[in-house]
Amino acid sequence: MWESVALTLAGTAGNNIGKVLQKKGTLILPPLSLKLKVVKAYASNQLWISGFLMDMCGAALMLTALSQAPVSVVQPIAGCGLAVLCVFSHFYLKEVMNGLDWVAITLAGLGTIGVGVGGEEQKVDQIPLLNIPWLVLSVVILFVLLNTWLHMYKKQRREQELTGPEVIEEIIYGLESGILFGISSVISKMGFVMSEMGFPKIVVPAAISCSVCCSAVGFVYQTRGLKHGRAIVVSTCTSVASIVSGVVAGMIALDEHLPKAPTARFFLLLGWFFIITGVILLVSSTRLIARLPRPVQKFLKSNLERTHSIRRPGSARGKDPIPTTTIHTSSLHLLTSPTKEKA
Repeated sequence: MWESVALTLAGTAGNNIGKVLQKKGTLILPPLSLKLKVVKAYASNQLWISGFLMDMCGAALMLTALSQAPVSVVQPIAGCGLAVLCVFSHFYLKEVMNGLDWVAITLAGLGTIGVGVGGEEQKVDQIPLLNIPWLVLSVVILFVLLNTWLHMYKKQRREQELTGPEVIEEIIYGLESGILFGISSVISKMGFVMSEMGFPKIVVPAAISCSVCCSAVGFVYQTRGLKHGRAIVVSTCTSVASIVSGVVAGMIALDEHLPKAPTARFFLLLGWFFIITGVILLVSSTRLIARLPRPVQKFLKSNLERTHSIRRPGSARGKDPIPTTTIHTSSLHLLTSPTKEKA
């Protein structure tokens, strides 16, 4: 189980860090197209190539973890990718982090340990095939309801000429993308399970292909949400929805269950809670700190932030850091397009 936990952490780190490197690489590159000149420009950019290879290696590690451990273990740990990304951005990209960020990262780390302690290997003797149509139907109905709600909300905004943050739209796009990311993990796991049960080996690449398509559609929904709304709301809904949907879908489609031992069940549930809480704190720490009393705000500021704020612009150490962009992602984004990130 700990091997699967390590593979998941390495995989989600590769996914998230790879996307940051690709984003930084595209700052000096033209929009991606099939033109030979553009393709050569991307292929010769070491930063973008490094990010792309790291992203693909991360996806391969995630698939390996899914082949060895239940979705209820892999999917929540994959939600810690945001914490790994923040640590990388802090030490490598020199981004400033506040005290609440470190609390969130600590919670995510403790949650990962809890999932590792409480998770157990589960042998699937048979897939409840009768549950799969009901799961698909439930997801379709849920998407119909969410999109109907979104359509009515947009119509109401146009009629009343409302302005300001489109909260409902942010939540819906975040939930839809998160659900698709969670379902994609279950589809990949299902391919490995069916292969072990004696089904033709073609089911593994077929399942992975379906998983990639599901993740790609989820990325489209996430991009729409980020374009029309705030990254904090969209990222929170995406991360939480991917964890919850992955765990629930795994229990329905793969007959996964909670550990029978009370202690293991307690650590697993506690790990899920810590990870979800850590992710929510991580993406909303800045807004939360802004609402706290001023003495508490000063206490939560890190030493690095205070040092950064008193540096003189003219000093050698005070020059602007490398321009960075924090990308909030959730688990198992197997394939993404850097042009969309750049847009």
